[in-house]
Amino acid sequence: MNFLQRVMLGKRMKKTLLISLLPFAAVLLASSSFAQGQIYRCGNEYTNNASDAKARGCKPFAGGNITIVPGPRPTPAAAPTRAGAASQPRVGAADQRARDADARAILESELSKAQARQTELLAQYNNGEPEMLGPEHRNHQKYLDRIADMKAGIDRNQSDIAGIQRELARLPAAQ
Repeated sequence: MNFLQRVMLGKRMKKTLLISLLPFAAVLLASSSFAQGQIYRCGNEYTNNASDAKARGCKPFAGGNITIVPGPRPTPAAAPTRAGAASQPRVGAADQRARDADARAILESELSKAQARQTELLAQYNNGEPEMLGPEHRNHQKYLDRIADMKAGIDRNQSDIAGIQRELARLPAAQ
């Protein structure tokens, strides 16, 4: 290796070394710019003003860095308005009675369907002993699973019936 090659190799190594040390230098400069003086704790407040802290009788805080994020300011409670009711036009008494009658008719038809379904489910359930189907003769667990599904269906349908009856009770009486 001649002299010129050694000089060029040295320059490349210095350049590579400088580039690799650049991020470390940046971190050192950044951390020194964030350095703080002594921090004092005054109850639930923190301050770095030494004269104010001594006047208020605050204690020096020893520990890690403190990050304080201010919470949102509470907004004054506004008086409740009936904007939704005011934006919709009023309905006449006759129209409202017609709507109630329609709702009652729909609910009563749904109730009769649900009750018919309930009697059908109870007939199939046969007090917990429905007829065994073909593959259930060889695999008793399938039979037990089908019974459990039937029981869950009966319970679901019964809760549907109770919900429809509650809705009917909320409506005004039929005229």
